[in-house]
Amino acid sequence: MSTETPSPSCSCCGEPLADERRIDIRFGLPDAALGTPEEARRTPGPDALLAVDGVGCFVRCLLPLKLGGDTELVLGTWLEVDEETLRRTAAVWYDEAAYPDLVVRGRLANAVQPWGEEALGLEMTGRIADPDELPYLVEGHGPTAVRLLGDVWDRDHVLERFPTPLPVAVRTDLGDGWSVERSAGLSARFADGADQFAGPDRSAAVALFQDDRADRTAEDFLTALLDRAPEVPAAQRHTERLPDGGVRHAFWCTPADTGRGRHEFTAYAVDTDGSAAGLYCSHEDAAAHTWAGHVWRSLRRHEPAPAPTA
Repeated sequence: MSTETPSPSCSCCGEPLADERRIDIRFGLPDAALGTPEEARRTPGPDALLAVDGVGCFVRCLLPLKLGGDTELVLGTWLEVDEETLRRTAAVWYDEAAYPDLVVRGRLANAVQPWGEEALGLEMTGRIADPDELPYLVEGHGPTAVRLLGDVWDRDHVLERFPTPLPVAVRTDLGDGWSVERSAGLSARFADGADQFAGPDRSAAVALFQDDRADRTAEDFLTALLDRAPEVPAAQRHTERLPDGGVRHAFWCTPADTGRGRHEFTAYAVDTDGSAAGLYCSHEDAAAHTWAGHVWRSLRRHEPAPAPTA
């Protein structure tokens, strides 16, 4: 039985993407075991069973979540169980006759985002749906657990919380109503005041700006943002007016321009109220210029959606 997280790619390395209809991600450890010394962790049989001294006993299970767009997110999460359940599970794990009848009941041991602490500790029951897979958490005990398993959740709002590369593009909330599309196959993190996405041959970083002068137009604020931008030929810059009165601008440089080994694409989108998003993309292949332009045009501002509650 394998619960390895897939390594989807897309255009970043040319390999086919995983099935968009099912996305598998796993948690390495129960939250309570994070930071514990390795010698305190014991696996009584398979790696999917874990006992941590002074912390508790755990069984790795699959948590299926229904997402919009006919997508299923299957999380390799941990269920905290009592010692007797751990012993019983270990006894039947490799028994082809007994394993399909295995039932485990316990409490969710990972604060699954975006629900966080609301999900941690939810009581659930796992059963075997496929003898070649881990137990599936298919029954929730209590209204919150029932909703978590039964409701259909906003795909982007859930997936944007996972930093691992995903097989689908995900719209990512940047704050202040701004969002951008994180391309399939790119990892994500927030560092140095910017949302950053990276793959084998390309990366993107997005930061937000606010004009400190209320009397400036979107065009004037854009001019200020471009004050120290390098001079590039007219063929390497482009400006577009936005339907709401805002403006966006992009310019790009080649390795010949900069002496560096990657192509660079810098762009802004400016709203009429003085709010702006700045994008910096770097890529090895000149053909990825189309990708950078797509990311730039995916920048948009909207009313923030309410956070889901389980």
